[in-house]
Amino acid sequence: MNKLTKIGVSALCGSLASVSAANAGEMVVTGSATATYTTVDAVIVGNPLGMATGLTFTGNGELDNGSTFTVSYALTNKAGYTGSAISVTTPSLGTFKYDEGGGTGLDRIDDMMPTAWEEVDGTGVAMGLRTVAGAGGSADIEWTVGMGLPDGMAAYISVTPEADGSKNTNKAYSGINSATDGYAWDVVLTHNALYDGLNVFAGYSDISQNGILGDRVEGTVGFTYAIGGVTVGYQRSEIQNVAADNFYETDAYGISFAVNDDLTVSYAGAKSDRRFNNSMSSVSLDGESLQVSYSFGGASIKIAEASVDNKNYLTTAASQRDGRTIALTLAF
Repeated sequence: MNKLTKIGVSALCGSLASVSAANAGEMVVTGSATATYTTVDAVIVGNPLGMATGLTFTGNGELDNGSTFTVSYALTNKAGYTGSAISVTTPSLGTFKYDEGGGTGLDRIDDMMPTAWEEVDGTGVAMGLRTVAGAGGSADIEWTVGMGLPDGMAAYISVTPEADGSKNTNKAYSGINSATDGYAWDVVLTHNALYDGLNVFAGYSDISQNGILGDRVEGTVGFTYAIGGVTVGYQRSEIQNVAADNFYETDAYGISFAVNDDLTVSYAGAKSDRRFNNSMSSVSLDGESLQVSYSFGGASIKIAEASVDNKNYLTTAASQRDGRTIALTLAF
C-alpha cells in the first residue's frame, strides 16, 4: 500500500457540512496485476494469454460533526474507468453511500458461495449465469443502517431512480436507455451471530417496468457455515418478470477447505432454470468449478477447472464447455 499524499479538504457538498483544515484527509492507493492462461476444450482459443491490472484510490477524511467520509475510484481489468463511490459514515445513523461500481444493495449478495478464487461463473469458462442485481447493479444510493439492530445483524437499503446500469459523469444523465427498467429499491439483511461460524443473508428487490410486464422482482436467501478450515454454503435466487423471459430460478452451492494459511481448495456449482413466458418449457444451465489457490508473500497462484452445460441457457453443442484457467496475481 503506497501513501500518495495528504490532502486538505475545504468542503464536501456545502449543504451537508464543512471540513476544517484541522481535519485533513489522506489518500492511499492499492493495486494488483494478474496474468492468466486459459484453455477451453474443443474451442480454438488463439492466444490464451491474458492480463488484468488494477488500481484503487481511496481518500478518507472527517467532518466537523464527527462524521467520516470515504471517496474511492477504481480502474480495474485495464479499463479506463470502472467505478467510484462516495460514502459518509455518521456517528449514529449509519453510512450513506453513492456508488457506481456495483456491489451495493442486492448486488452485494448476488453470489456468496465459498470458493478458493472466483465465483463459479467468474473463470475463463464464462457460464452466462443470471444472478440477482437489483438497484445495486446500477448507480445507486445505499444506506447501511446504523441503529437499533441486534449484535451481528446488518441491514442495507438501496434505491436508484433508473435501474439501467448507467454510470453518469458530473452533471450528466442517462436518458432513455431501456424501455422497461425504472425506479428500483432493495433491502438486504445479514446476520453472523446466530451461531458460531454461521452467516445467513437474504435480499429483495423491486424494479418498476411497463404495465404489460409488471414490476421485475428479484430475491435471494442463503447461508455459509465455517468450522475449522472448512466453509460450506447454499443460496437460492429467483428473478421474475424479465423482459424477454418469465423467470429464473437458481440454486448455488459451494465448499472450500483452507489446508493452511497459504493453500485453499474449493468446489462450487450452480443450477439455474430459465422458464419462458406463456410456456411451461425451460432450459437448465449447470455449471461447476474446482479451484485451488496458493499464496506466497504478495503473490498467489490460482487454478480453476470449470465445466458448463447449456451455457447462456442455450442447448446447442457449442454451449457445452469445459476449460481451465491458471493465474499469477501480484498485489501491492
